[in-house]
Amino acid sequence: MEDCIRSSNRKRIALLTLLVALIFLSVYTLTIGSVDISPSRILDILFNRGTTTEDIVIWEWRLPIIIGTLMVGAGLGIAGAVMQCILKNPLGSPYTLGLSSAAAFGASFGIVISEGIFGGVASDVSPYFITFNAFIWSLIATGFIILMAKYTNVSPESMVLAGVAIGSIFSAGVSAFQYFSNDSTLASIVYWQFGDVTKLSWDEITIIGVVLLACCTYFFYKRWDYNALDAGDETARCLGVNVNSTRIVGMIMAALLTSIVVSFVGIIGFIGLLGPHIVRRVLGGDHRFLLFGSMLVGSLILLIANTVGQNAFNFVMPVGIITSFLGGPLFLYILLKSYRRKGY
Repeated sequence: MEDCIRSSNRKRIALLTLLVALIFLSVYTLTIGSVDISPSRILDILFNRGTTTEDIVIWEWRLPIIIGTLMVGAGLGIAGAVMQCILKNPLGSPYTLGLSSAAAFGASFGIVISEGIFGGVASDVSPYFITFNAFIWSLIATGFIILMAKYTNVSPESMVLAGVAIGSIFSAGVSAFQYFSNDSTLASIVYWQFGDVTKLSWDEITIIGVVLLACCTYFFYKRWDYNALDAGDETARCLGVNVNSTRIVGMIMAALLTSIVVSFVGIIGFIGLLGPHIVRRVLGGDHRFLLFGSMLVGSLILLIANTVGQNAFNFVMPVGIITSFLGGPLFLYILLKSYRRKGY
């Protein structure tokens, strides 16, 4: 018992340390850019908003980007952790299972349809309509994955391959939209697909925040059920868990969170894979700590990647490109390790 208490305390301390590091990095990120602002001045601006150039830079540019980055990273991180548990698949994430591509197809569909129906240009399309379409198509992809997991005896590796197939199908659909679109719609679709948190406004951040809060509240409420699922379906049922309901609702909530994020910032790959994997290696698979840790690590990775993309080059590189460079090798590493464990 004492060992369990010590272990839990160490994990709480690790999470608290990670949270403090994330706060300090966020404040530091506020200080760097084309206009250098000291940390003391940052704190003064945050608590005493004025109308100077520095105030405008912080409140209208840097702060929305940082808060949006933290929310997007947290959302993708916890969605990946939940999907990996529900599907019993260490390679599960919104990106690898094709949900991001499905949401991208839905968003592109919304842009094209809006222009045809309402006669506007792509830049005038309501983000709410795009979000709705992204969610619907992400839900369709989610339903297909749930059906495969429920009615077939596919292996975790096969589920990943199914996700690759789903992503390929929807990516082809996005390419078809691009091919047949006019110049303005094509530019809007291509620009939207770049994972870029600098697109976010305060209104969009509010929407993401509300959905993130609702989904995370549900996920944390079900944390003990997720621990039971890790022990096996039969064990979970003996413990009183409604396995089917937990899986279906969890996937729907993860799909909702993913579609909201993707519809506003574009495709950001591998955060849902990187975050949970790192936390599981350090803190273990207890979802009491894994869920919150995945949120923190997802936010930290995305914040670092965005800071590098914004400041390390003579040009601005979208964060989605950087996360793909980071996540691709890790994906291969996990896949090879999984095959070696099974003796293939």
